[in-house]
Amino acid sequence: MAKVLNITEAVTIALHSMIIIANDKGAQVNVNSISESISSSRFHVAKVLQKLVKEGFLGSNRGPAGGFYLKIKPAEITMLEIYEAIEGKITIAECPIDHDICPFGSCVFDELTIDITRNFVTFLKSRTLEDYRDSRTVHRRIK
Repeated sequence: MAKVLNITEAVTIALHSMIIIANDKGAQVNVNSISESISSSRFHVAKVLQKLVKEGFLGSNRGPAGGFYLKIKPAEITMLEIYEAIEGKITIAECPIDHDICPFGSCVFDELTIDITRNFVTFLKSRTLEDYRDSRTVHRRIK
């Protein structure tokens, strides 16, 4: 089935992991715990979290009692910042396939792709990790 919006697994891991870490209120969370919670590969989770360490959102400690912790307050981290740390800056392009000249003179999608991108950016920018702290969200798999 086709999707209009496709969010990568790396972004999904980053967003969910950051929420899990924020909910532990200063405690360190290890990769095994996160990977089990979000049903993702331990190695993929570790790779994503190391990128978030490099970007300055997380700190980490090695060893049996080690793990990841927030370096920035949850209220100061937007979901957009996490998204862009993984995927790069979102640009609002005139053409969804990056053509300089449309063969039809105007886009067959009109302003739709621009509007979707703006709405997506606005949504992510308006949410911080703080908004998801202490959430009692029930995790479910969608089939």
